[in-house]
Amino acid sequence: MPSDFTAVFLKLRPIMAKHAKELAVKTDTPVEFTLDTRAPSPFPQHKGHPLQFGSVRVGRSYVSYHLMPIYGSAPLAGGISPGLKKHMQGKTCFNFKSEPDPQSIAELATLTEAALDSWRKLKWL
Repeated sequence: MPSDFTAVFLKLRPIMAKHAKELAVKTDTPVEFTLDTRAPSPFPQHKGHPLQFGSVRVGRSYVSYHLMPIYGSAPLAGGISPGLKKHMQGKTCFNFKSEPDPQSIAELATLTEAALDSWRKLKWL
C-alpha cells in the first residue's frame, strides 16, 4: 500500500465514521471502514441482512469512498459537482489517488449526510 494512500484514507474515514452511532460498524481496520444499517434490509433478496451504507477502502491504485444511497437516487446523484464527479467510478464510488481537496471533502460530507437523511426518510435505518 503506498504511504500516501494512508493519508488519503485518514482524510476520508472521518466523513463516514461521523455516522457510526446511527449505523453499524461492519469493518474498522487501517485499510477499510464500512457501515451497514442496523435494521434488516426491506428487500426480500437480502434475506433479512442489513444494507451496506458506505465504506472507505484502500486499494492497490486508489482509495475508494463508496456511498450506496446514491445508487438509484437521482436527487443525490444529480447534485454532484463536476469537481467531485471526476473522481466517480461507477454509480456509487469515488476514487482518490491523492489527498482530496477541501472542497471535495466538504462536498462528500454534505453528500453523505444527505444520503443518510434519504435513508432515514425511507425508514431503512
